[in-house]
Amino acid sequence: MIGLSSYAGVMEKVMNCAEEQQPSFPLANSWSTKQEPSREQQPGVGGFVLVHAGAGYHSESKAKEYKHVCKRACQRAVDQLKAGALAVEAVAAALVELEDSPFTNAGMGSNLNLSGEIECDASIMDGKSLHYGAVGAISGIKNPVLVANRLLSEAQKGKLSAGRIPPCFLVGRGAHDWAISHGIPPCPSEKMATKFSLSAYKRNKRKMELAEKMDTGHNQTKKKRQSSENENGPGCLDTVGAVVVDLEGNVAAAVSSGGLAMKHPGRVGQAAHYGCGCWAENACNMNPYSTAVSTSGCGEHLIRTMLARECSAAMQSEDAHQALLEAMQNKFISSPFLASEDRVLGGVILLRCCRCAEPQPSQNIQGILVEFLWSHTTESMCVGYMSAQDSKAKTHISRLPPGTVPGQSLAIEGGVCRLTSVVE
Repeated sequence: MIGLSSYAGVMEKVMNCAEEQQPSFPLANSWSTKQEPSREQQPGVGGFVLVHAGAGYHSESKAKEYKHVCKRACQRAVDQLKAGALAVEAVAAALVELEDSPFTNAGMGSNLNLSGEIECDASIMDGKSLHYGAVGAISGIKNPVLVANRLLSEAQKGKLSAGRIPPCFLVGRGAHDWAISHGIPPCPSEKMATKFSLSAYKRNKRKMELAEKMDTGHNQTKKKRQSSENENGPGCLDTVGAVVVDLEGNVAAAVSSGGLAMKHPGRVGQAAHYGCGCWAENACNMNPYSTAVSTSGCGEHLIRTMLARECSAAMQSEDAHQALLEAMQNKFISSPFLASEDRVLGGVILLRCCRCAEPQPSQNIQGILVEFLWSHTTESMCVGYMSAQDSKAKTHISRLPPGTVPGQSLAIEGGVCRLTSVVE
């Protein structure tokens, strides 16, 4: 059974309401919200950003903090877009803001591993060049996404001396040393841990020690597995990510994570894996839509299904909402690669866009139609979104409908907007 709550939000401003091209939401329990038009119009600059603060569980007591960090991340990306930055630069800026928050499981305040250390994963992909950069199990770097982005930009420069291929994915000490050699400052691990992450580590460690004292045999294995599932359940999956489209129609995506709580040292999650944590691809002859995707959730589930790339491919269908529903159900929840899993935990944000015809064609006016969606099988997912012509970001905590089972049900929400600018 699939639990669904659908949201159709239509953003307006210089962006006129594109009612004739809104995605259909034919499922039950749908509701809609329309944004108020922005008072400011800034022809010549534009773009759109959608961010998430993780798919997991977001308590009402911390809802304000989660929404606030999403707003700041959106604003950071929009500031870049207004300054003329490309999508890949804007998405990196959004991720830095998300990593710096002590409330997210990325960068500062990340989950600690079994050894009480912080090891982070991050990746970024540029839809224009199709280049990708990633780091896995990196320690002592405050913003792992900056290392991933630097790997991407260095790779775009071409081959190294003696014809060597530049790396796109580095892990552990090698990633740390490469970052330092390329001017990214180190940050002592003890400064990256917060009171919250340290207390969570001590609590989890006590629970693990208690589990180890349980009866031996099959029951012990089963209890340990259940304990692990509880500790790494919906409340511990606050990976962060963002997707961006700039005014030229270029898309980019990024993701960053501290990984599962109490993970084994050296474990690398989906946030660093190609096609699993994020995906971005500009439109081409074979694909009519540009797409950008960022995922969150249980890394092992997302790796084994390559969910980011699967969702991107699905977005080439005519009905984006239906395509995402089918991808989440068939390629994730019911995936044969996860047949042994009782609960399949994950979430995704995505956008797709294409050039759109203006009501009054003009050589000086160009428009981009952007459809943006998010879906999750976890209890909740916090998102924020904003266009470069908005005065402030919108935020929302999406939750599974009452009575549904996390890991076996899903929610889909989203909206559509038209970006319009005057080209001088």
